[in-house]
Amino acid sequence: MAFNPIPPLRPLHFHTLGMRLSLMPRWLTHLGLMGLFFVAVVDSSVIPLPLPCSTDLLLLWLVAHSGDPWLLAPCAIVGSILGGYTTWQIGRRGGEAALRRYVPRRFLGRVVGWVERHRILAVFVPALLPPPIPLLPFALASGALGVSRRRFLAVFGAARSLRYCFIAWLGVAYGRKVVRLFSVSLQRWSLPLLCVFVALLFGGGCFGIWKVRGLRKTDAAERLALLASAARAG
Repeated sequence: MAFNPIPPLRPLHFHTLGMRLSLMPRWLTHLGLMGLFFVAVVDSSVIPLPLPCSTDLLLLWLVAHSGDPWLLAPCAIVGSILGGYTTWQIGRRGGEAALRRYVPRRFLGRVVGWVERHRILAVFVPALLPPPIPLLPFALASGALGVSRRRFLAVFGAARSLRYCFIAWLGVAYGRKVVRLFSVSLQRWSLPLLCVFVALLFGGGCFGIWKVRGLRKTDAAERLALLASAARAG
């Protein structure tokens, strides 16, 4: 009785591995400019994202999958500047209370001291370098300790431009070879990123509706005040 030989396992293993890599979250490639912009805004804001360097990874992924780097990199830069500006504004309005709320106590003294001594480097270095250097404490402290808006935006924008242009260049020069290094992280955190993106869309819509209704109420109150003053004057 003849037995068929057992097929080798190694080719099957590599074929399965290739299939797993090809089943990476394809929705990432469909986010496009809008998704990259929203992720960049949140990534530089006080809202925590589950995956560090989310904007870097998404930008790298999109460029490596035939995205236009001349559009994607500026989109990431503008979104990040907007998010960083909101963080600076929260620090400017909240002052020490905002620092105590968002910055861990063990880092607060060193962050404040660094910003007071090096106002430019305290913005430039965290915006340029990836974790473990945190961005949020320094952006908040810059607003709370009186770094001017013009200086913050100029330094922050320059650092983000260098960083995201370099990421886009990596995507163009090395393409999917670089993406394979991050494929496990992207596959693990794809669902949280999708949830964050959907939540951003929903939250943005609700905020827009709330803002429009608030403006309408303000206009109505102003009209009533004008009518009342006109009636008193008449």
